Amino acid sequence: MILIGFGGNLPSPEHGAPENNIRAAIEILEAHGVELDRLSAFYETEPVPVSDQPWYVNAVASVTTALGAGELLELLHTIEQDLGRVRNRRWEARLIDLDLLAYDDLVLPSPESWAEAGKMDPPTEPVVPHPRMHLRAFVLDPLMDIAPDWRHPVFGRTARELRSELEDPGRIRKLVR
Repeated sequence: MILIGFGGNLPSPEHGAPENNIRAAIEILEAHGVELDRLSAFYETEPVPVSDQPWYVNAVASVTTALGAGELLELLHTIEQDLGRVRNRRWEARLIDLDLLAYDDLVLPSPESWAEAGKMDPPTEPVVPHPRMHLRAFVLDPLMDIAPDWRHPVFGRTARELRSELEDPGRIRKLVR
């Protein structure tokens, strides 16, 4: 299963609210041949780390694509740029954030160096699965909407198990629209 995380907490001049930026990103993905299989509900989540930024809107999708992991990650970064994201510093407010959370059972760069590669900011090569996804309710709650039994390829635990292990999930609420 290929999983993409969507997020944002700033409106854009072109699309408006963060959830509209997410919808625009999905349309662009589909225009590039990435097929949306399932999309979670949208969630409002407090910033991580906690700050005075606006709350984020987050979602997770499972997709099908002929693109490899590196190509898909490049496409996600291109879409972020096309939608107006500018990267200045880590954990800043943003119009859109697209993360390659998992690509089937692939572990990159290798099982032995996966955890260390995830500490680089930004990493020098794709790091899959996303190195912090198992620590974040804003990923795990939407993931449970679409694939609660998805199993993390490094830890071997399901999304449901990972979510139950979070000590401080932060504040998160499902958006009803």
